[in-house]
Amino acid sequence: MEHILDILKDRGFIAQMTYEDELYEQLKEPTTFYVGFDPTADSLHIGHYIPIMAMAHMQRAGHKPIALMGGGTAMIGDPSGKTDMRKMLTVETIDSNVECIKAQMSRFLDFSDGQALIVNNADWLRHLNFIDFMRDIGSMFSVNKMLTADCYKARMATENGLSFLEFTYMLMQSYDFLELYHRYGCRLEMGGNDQWSNMLGGADLVRRKENGKAFACTFQLLLTHDGRKMGKTEAGALWLDAAKTSPYQFYQYWRNVDDKDVEKCLALLTFLPMDEVRRLGALEGAEINEAKKVLAYEVTKLVHGEEEAEKAAQAAQTLFGGAAAGGNVPTLEVTAAEIAEDARISTLLVRSGLCKSQSDARKQIEQNAVAVGEQKITETAAAVTPEQLAGDGILLKKGKKGFCRVKLVG
Repeated sequence: MEHILDILKDRGFIAQMTYEDELYEQLKEPTTFYVGFDPTADSLHIGHYIPIMAMAHMQRAGHKPIALMGGGTAMIGDPSGKTDMRKMLTVETIDSNVECIKAQMSRFLDFSDGQALIVNNADWLRHLNFIDFMRDIGSMFSVNKMLTADCYKARMATENGLSFLEFTYMLMQSYDFLELYHRYGCRLEMGGNDQWSNMLGGADLVRRKENGKAFACTFQLLLTHDGRKMGKTEAGALWLDAAKTSPYQFYQYWRNVDDKDVEKCLALLTFLPMDEVRRLGALEGAEINEAKKVLAYEVTKLVHGEEEAEKAAQAAQTLFGGAAAGGNVPTLEVTAAEIAEDARISTLLVRSGLCKSQSDARKQIEQNAVAVGEQKITETAAAVTPEQLAGDGILLKKGKKGFCRVKLVG
């Protein structure tokens, strides 16, 4: 049987790991591992999906996942990747978010018979004695070393700097690993590569305090081929909650990814065998659209279920396939240069002939008569991105009978 680390490497998950040879040996036997999720919203988003898929691969290989809800750490806020301090959430909001995320996690992992666990670090962090904690845990950390972490260096260079509250985040996350080691025999922390410094702190703390085997392994962030974060839409984040991002919008996002990102997304976001992933990723020209349909269907099926994936695929086919092929949906082709000059939806409404003028277009938007796909447009300054217009493009709607497909060419 292929080693799980080789599977994860082959699919493009692995970014960094500690004690690689030791970790290979450790994972030859069933191992308890964890991934942390800070409940700063009432839904997971696509940025969480990479670690969730990795957890699912690990569980299929016989290892035991712990999904750690950050009911305690969310009260501090992770400074990683932030230019300013996170908004402080109330305990009630955090606890409500935790419950929402717990429900979502059950779609991806098998929690029956204790095969996976959901644990909340509020159980041990919210009632810590400050002096006891600092004497026991704080004494194990070097401030000089902590300040070399990228997340701290970046924040210290900003106008508002780094608060002492956020500075303690690394200690709290490291303590989580120690606590899970004691309670569940957890040996490995996994997570996004932006958490590398925090994860090193936890693995090192377990080794120093308990002289036990402890490891850290990070995953690649979900980026486009040119280094931009994936999962950003005109409406904001690409959420895993159907009430925040509809299954159709979710499907269309993956249907329209760049050709160069198809193979990577198939490897990371689906369970398709790698031979099939490589075959689909190698398709060129018009054939790559078939690979995109497979990607969109498979990811939507995993997140929203097979029935919703079928509905989304059928809706896309109706809007962009049969209707367009029958001449019922006219098409406006635009170039990247034209979009760079003016990407406003109001301009596309005029250019497509759906509106007579900019003032007419703004009026239609203000009257909630304009939509892109299923998403109502409410801001007159709303604009599209080249990524949205790739592939089949977008379906621009005005009222009940005005339609135009807008797609990028050249």
